[in-house]
Amino acid sequence: MSFFKVLIIIIFSLFLSLSFADNHGKKKEVLEGVNEIAKELEDEEEVPLNDPFAGNEGTTSASNIPDGEQDNEMSLYNFKLAGLISGKDHSYISLVNSGGEFLTVTLGQFLGEIQLIDLRLTEAIFKKSDGKYMIIDFNNIVRETDEY
Repeated sequence: MSFFKVLIIIIFSLFLSLSFADNHGKKKEVLEGVNEIAKELEDEEEVPLNDPFAGNEGTTSASNIPDGEQDNEMSLYNFKLAGLISGKDHSYISLVNSGGEFLTVTLGQFLGEIQLIDLRLTEAIFKKSDGKYMIIDFNNIVRETDEY
C-alpha cells in the first residue's frame, strides 16, 4: 500500500516539475529520470506479507524440532499454547495448530502419546510414556525435562 503511495507521489512531483520547466531540455531530462525510476520499480520483487493467521509455521524452525516429532501431526511442537483455565474441579488448556484450529485438552487427557498432567500460571506440563516431561509455555517454547 505504501509502495503505491510513494509511486504516486513521485509521478505527481515529476509532472509538476515538467509543467514548471522553462525549456524542453529539462523536460527531456525529467522524463528520462521518470523512465529510470519506473524501470527500477519494475525490477523489484514483491515481498509477501506475513500472515497473522499462519500459526507457528513462521515461528518454528526445523532445528528446534527433534527428528521423530516432525512428521507427527499431534506433536506438541506443532501447537501453540493459547490459554489456560484452572478450576476447582476441572482444568483445561487450549492449543492452536498451524492451521488455526483450536484443540482443548483436559487435565489427564492425552495429546497423541503425551498426557497433560499439570498446569501452572504460564505453562502446561505433559508426561511422555518414557517418564520424561514436556513443558510448553506462552512463548511457544517446548522443553523436555526429567522432572518438573
